[in-house]
Amino acid sequence: MRRLLAIILVCALIAGVGVGCKKAEVKPTEQVVNLGGIEPMTGGSATFGTGSENGVVMAVEEFNAAGGAMVDGVKTTINYINEDDTGSPEVGASAAQKLINQDKVIGIIGADMSKVTLAIAPIAQAAGVPVISHMSTNEKVTLVGDYIFRACFIDPFQGTVMANYAYNTLKVKTAAVLYDNGNDYNKGLADYFKAGFEKNGGKVVAYEAFTDEDKTVDFKAQLTKIKAAKPEFLYLPNYYAATALQLKQARGMGLNVPAGGGDGEDSPDLVKIGGAAVEGFVFSTGFSKNDLSPKVQAFVAKYTTKYGAAPDSNGALGYDAAGLFLDAFKTAGSIKGSDIRDAMKNTTFVGISGAYKFDENRNPIKAAVILQIKNGQQTFLMTVNP
Repeated sequence: MRRLLAIILVCALIAGVGVGCKKAEVKPTEQVVNLGGIEPMTGGSATFGTGSENGVVMAVEEFNAAGGAMVDGVKTTINYINEDDTGSPEVGASAAQKLINQDKVIGIIGADMSKVTLAIAPIAQAAGVPVISHMSTNEKVTLVGDYIFRACFIDPFQGTVMANYAYNTLKVKTAAVLYDNGNDYNKGLADYFKAGFEKNGGKVVAYEAFTDEDKTVDFKAQLTKIKAAKPEFLYLPNYYAATALQLKQARGMGLNVPAGGGDGEDSPDLVKIGGAAVEGFVFSTGFSKNDLSPKVQAFVAKYTTKYGAAPDSNGALGYDAAGLFLDAFKTAGSIKGSDIRDAMKNTTFVGISGAYKFDENRNPIKAAVILQIKNGQQTFLMTVNP
């Protein structure tokens, strides 16, 4: 009997030890989190997407190679997931939903085109996911909410830069504008150029529109009206493919006045499509590969070695946007959207295209450069400070 009681007591003690004893959780020493990208990888603006993705990938690879960030004592690196928006706001919105809800990204780099970023921004804002667009210059983009940032200047500045260049440097007194009235980017630039040029004392003698540059290929009706108005300068605030066609048609009908535009023309395909017709064309943008600073030249050399071609503003600003986001992520030491957002607001990041300081609407205060096509190549003309 005593032996039986002893056995029961031992069993009870063993059972008692097991009760309430939990296996200790082993905390991981490393983790990977997702960062999203939305770019036009196909369609009429595909060179924008290629350059942008190249820049972002470089920044992510450098961030991971340098050790990533520490989040609650865990080494954290980045997996970059890039989605093709095809240049469509609807496709971009679907991509944002997928990245946020399925991939659980900590942020989104993009989109490139303002009309697409305006479609994804409300989705990201509602989800508390920070977005930084590298090339969306329409001023309405960041007004969507406090999770939306950009790495580029805005159209009120860019449009005025070219208006001042035409009036003060080229000394022209009349100008004409041809723009896509179905795109916020094109419309905004057209309006700001016109306002700036007329404020200087110039006169816009023709203000012609078309709809949907992805589908429109014949601009002769508008160009005929413009030629009849006899402008001294032609402003084309459109994307590179449409601008190249417009210049070929303009030159073909004898409209040979100087012409200019904005950062939507910053693509090697401008010359590939337009050929001799784009010679002499000037445009404002956010980066020049001819900047002689050691930092820029080191970036240009590394990018060129990696991708076989020099970076345009999409590559440089994609690199900067990703670098700024990742720097804020490292500073925050958190995957929480609001923490990363707050770190971005107060950034002291210095990128390839300059130092970043955001205004109250999360727009960077930074310079523009003016480039010109000479002998089929982009050539630096000047830097214009805000």
